[in-house]
Amino acid sequence: MIRPLGDKILVKPAEAKEVKKGGIIIPDTAKEKPQEGEIIAVGKGKTTDDGKVIALDVKAGDKVLFGKYSGTEVKIDDAEYLIMTQDDILGIIE
Repeated sequence: MIRPLGDKILVKPAEAKEVKKGGIIIPDTAKEKPQEGEIIAVGKGKTTDDGKVIALDVKAGDKVLFGKYSGTEVKIDDAEYLIMTQDDILGIIE
């Protein structure tokens, strides 16, 4: 598994939901990217200019909502993940 550095966060996106419009199944290529997922791992936090580390507000296991085009896609052992910063996360789903 990957251990993110600094203020980076590893997120497993939720599966894209199959959408049906008028009985027509939308193919995978036309499905919208999911905008929610589960945090798998987090870095230690953001380092300020004076060397202090500010802890992140999220933790592994949190379900989060993020921007549509947020993060960088990575593939690990045939599973797709996103690496993003806390600034890309819009909120925690409770």
